[in-house]
Amino acid sequence: MTHTEYRQVLPTPEALRPWVAGIGSVSVDAESAEPYVQLPDATTRVVFRVGADGRRSTLVAGPRTRASYHRGKRFTSCLELRLAPGTVRPLLGVPAVDLVDHMVPLDELPSAVARQLARELRHIAPEQVVPRLAEALPERLSAVADRSRTALLRAGADALSMRSGHAPGQVRDVARELAVSERQLRNLFAEGVGLSPKHYARIDRVHSVLARADDVPWAQLAVASGYYDQAHMTSDFRTLMGVPPRSYFSGRLPDAQPCQVAARR
Repeated sequence: MTHTEYRQVLPTPEALRPWVAGIGSVSVDAESAEPYVQLPDATTRVVFRVGADGRRSTLVAGPRTRASYHRGKRFTSCLELRLAPGTVRPLLGVPAVDLVDHMVPLDELPSAVARQLARELRHIAPEQVVPRLAEALPERLSAVADRSRTALLRAGADALSMRSGHAPGQVRDVARELAVSERQLRNLFAEGVGLSPKHYARIDRVHSVLARADDVPWAQLAVASGYYDQAHMTSDFRTLMGVPPRSYFSGRLPDAQPCQVAARR
């Protein structure tokens, strides 16, 4: 069966920008017969999904440590909020490390903010979700967030990523710049991101490769993405994506697995 998939990046309201790193939507007009890829992802996402039968669900998807390949996409539309580093604990009431590679209904999380939000969103139309969040979340999160800890975490995440316009720093150097120990930095990332600083940086580099592979020769791409050389890039890519870059971009992918919702540990 053929299908058409529509992806769109949506504007993030100014009120949500301290808490949400990005908003996107996906809609599918039929069940896909082709495999699709869930990329490694260093963020936790709140997902509002409408199934083919009209049923709605609000889920929390934790960071994905590696790519997965699936078949049988069944939802018809999905709105996804990517939480900024440090938003997980005040919004959901658990450290981000508890959610890694898992998906759990929003109303099963212990935070009063999460449970109240799940109740409020249960029956509203998809187009009302973002305005409702912009109205409700900032005040609730500001009341429970540790701003100094969040600022420190975000400075660390920025220093370890390609998005800041420079090669990511080494973990020891970033810890020194932030005046914390490497152990403290790892603890910050476990609670606020869910991954170690090293794994966070690895995922970010792989995303740089995925975004630029069509335009840059392999060796040049490796250096531009913060790798020592092309062999280092190939090894990291294979670890996170399951296949080396040449195989991935030529469509030689791992076997697709049925899509399923994982329970929290």
